[in-house]
Amino acid sequence: MDNQADNPIELPFSAKYDRSHAEQYYNKHRDGLARRLSNWRDMQLARRALSIAGDPTLVLDLPCGAGRFWPVLAEHPGRVIVAADNSADMLEVARATQAPEIVARVRTMQTSAFAIDLPAESVDSIFCMRLLHHIGESENRLAMLREFHRVSRDSVILSLWVDGNYMAWKRKRLEARRNTAGRKSYQNRFVLPARLVEREFADAGFRVAARLDFLPLHSMWRVYVLNKI
Repeated sequence: MDNQADNPIELPFSAKYDRSHAEQYYNKHRDGLARRLSNWRDMQLARRALSIAGDPTLVLDLPCGAGRFWPVLAEHPGRVIVAADNSADMLEVARATQAPEIVARVRTMQTSAFAIDLPAESVDSIFCMRLLHHIGESENRLAMLREFHRVSRDSVILSLWVDGNYMAWKRKRLEARRNTAGRKSYQNRFVLPARLVEREFADAGFRVAARLDFLPLHSMWRVYVLNKI
């Protein structure tokens, strides 16, 4: 399958990641006890997902953001890390803020998750945190998943918001009240039915190896480990 480099999908929220927003993104996970605890849980789930995926030795971190997961990815001494993001400012902030010994382990590149500038089957695993919940259209999610299937040799680790928990129920009620009040605004975060996204995984050529919930029955966040079929 050819990638989509000639006509990559551009989502409206992508343009906001300038230098200022990239720095805010780096700082927000260190702001206050609740966010630090949340970040700790994210790292715990990432380690477990990487272990389930077989501790891949060549990983594409996409989107890498400000490099939040680089220290966890670098815990494996033999792992090669390719970190990519659609935003050049995000990459610059990541290189400036992460520890020099970590940065020395990472090769960075600017590219879109919809049109990855790498050959087919060029990495063992794709590590994709905090992106898919921004994508509301099924056809766009499938385009991204198929690109992941093209570039990965073995697995994909990704996170998103799913239904079937307290926070998803609470968010649905909030959005219903906003709609009733006529306050509907631009939406760039979506709670997705787990059955729907798992069907999309299968349609893109993956099977679910593991489902890891941030806080079962409460949190919307779920990490999936997918294996290529």
